[in-house]
Amino acid sequence: MSPFRTKNKADLMDKQSIEVKVLGAMEQLRPFLHADGGDMEFVEIKDDGTVLVRLLGACSDCSMSLMTLKAGLEEAVKKVAPEVKAVIAVDQPITP
Repeated sequence: MSPFRTKNKADLMDKQSIEVKVLGAMEQLRPFLHADGGDMEFVEIKDDGTVLVRLLGACSDCSMSLMTLKAGLEEAVKKVAPEVKAVIAVDQPITP
């Protein structure tokens, strides 16, 4: 069962606390991405515990982006938020 399946206040608070941890992990990696002309942005946490991020700049078409995502960001996120199941990159921009 998903840790985020229901939409009560406690689940939203859990999602928010996990988002804070994810953003912290992203900030730790960001200087390395900036050094190569890239970046990433948080998109959302899905109900199944999957974190969606968008790779930006040089990261969006880099041949090493999957390695950065899985061995870098996903591992860092899972250390601070073990309830996260995976980190996945999305290509589409968010439309308001």
